Amino acid sequence: MSIFTKTQQEIAESIESDAVIKDWKDWRWQFRNSITNIEDFEDILNISFSEEEKAELKKTLEHFPMAITPYYASLIDISNFKDDPVFKQSFCSSNELNIQKYEMGDPLSEDSDSPVENITHRYPDRVLFHVSNMCAMYCRHCTRKRKVGDQDHIPDKDTLQKGIQYIKDNPQVRDVLLSGGDPFMLSDSTIKWLLEEVSAIKHVEVIRIGTRMPVVLPYRITDELAEILGSFDKLWVNTHFNHPRELTDSSREAVKKLVKQGIPMGNQTVLLAGVNDCPYLMKTLMQKLVKNRIRPYYIYQCDLSEGLSHFRTPVSKGVEIIESLRGHTSGFAVPTYVIDAPGGGGKIPVNPNYVISYSTNKVILRNYEGVICSYKEPDSYEPVFCDRDCDECTLELKTEGTEYLPPVGIEKLMADNEEETSLIPSDNERVSRRS
Repeated sequence: MSIFTKTQQEIAESIESDAVIKDWKDWRWQFRNSITNIEDFEDILNISFSEEEKAELKKTLEHFPMAITPYYASLIDISNFKDDPVFKQSFCSSNELNIQKYEMGDPLSEDSDSPVENITHRYPDRVLFHVSNMCAMYCRHCTRKRKVGDQDHIPDKDTLQKGIQYIKDNPQVRDVLLSGGDPFMLSDSTIKWLLEEVSAIKHVEVIRIGTRMPVVLPYRITDELAEILGSFDKLWVNTHFNHPRELTDSSREAVKKLVKQGIPMGNQTVLLAGVNDCPYLMKTLMQKLVKNRIRPYYIYQCDLSEGLSHFRTPVSKGVEIIESLRGHTSGFAVPTYVIDAPGGGGKIPVNPNYVISYSTNKVILRNYEGVICSYKEPDSYEPVFCDRDCDECTLELKTEGTEYLPPVGIEKLMADNEEETSLIPSDNERVSRRS
């Protein structure tokens, strides 16, 4: 059996005529030889575009750069590359210049929710810590196209230290997500330093790393890196597989190294038109993830970032996909379908309607087969009045070492000890007229 696949060998030799498997599996070699222009892409994959196509594609590259690892390029089916899901995720398209008026540079208002540089604090008990702007590959559907690849804004150690200090100064933060870019673009020593610093903060209970390295550059997951990561018991790693074809022998080996270190793995998939908007394909992907001990976490509706309209599906397509998963495969193979709300509203789950109706003492439900049933509510439920005075609570519900956080949003309306009866938008005209 060849040490390369045929495509890998051809790609490697087109880059360096004397390339060997040791080079191919060196993640630095892969990154150093990233495909960043159209001519190299044509030469390496032995395909061609018309002069008119190239002129349009180069206009796209003036706005949104391209970088494809040789490894990920080797997954493209060159016999039908324009319809290939790997090609669509990695190669620039003139459709990216069709920027709609409702699309935004920062659709999730991450910059607006940034109290200090490189920190986004949106949810009460967790923060997003941007630790790198660089990725091994520039995904065409990236929600942070405004930042990724911007070498002028790669955070240095002093900047990262400000983020660490913010986390130290805010004891309500129990969950820190290291994101980017891709955190695994940092050196092993920097990754270890970051994890040591954040782990040492007593109120931090969970550290997550969001990475696409197992998908686009699995050789970055070296034995040395896996061993470093495995030494931190608060750590979780989330991957970003969008298509079953991405789960190759190499990517599975990368994941296996992490799992063997005892690191819990999750996956976040983005729903993309022409890539994975198929219920059968999505079920296949989720089952393959679970087979490799990766828990499907989210399916994201594609964000309203600039130039992504050709990737977006109707929300109904996502609901259809969840309908094809719930009851049709293992429960832990069913991710949560979410829309990350524009303007910083956070992730909002969207599901098929399984609750059909309510009565005074019954809930009417339907299952995945369409079977309709009733669930009897308790006749005498005695609710316990809660004044949120957790320190004085005498119930068995009392917990130790948990800081009380005041309720916000819908939770605040439901809390017994709160007087508010409505949440009113700040620009509500009717309320404005009262004053």
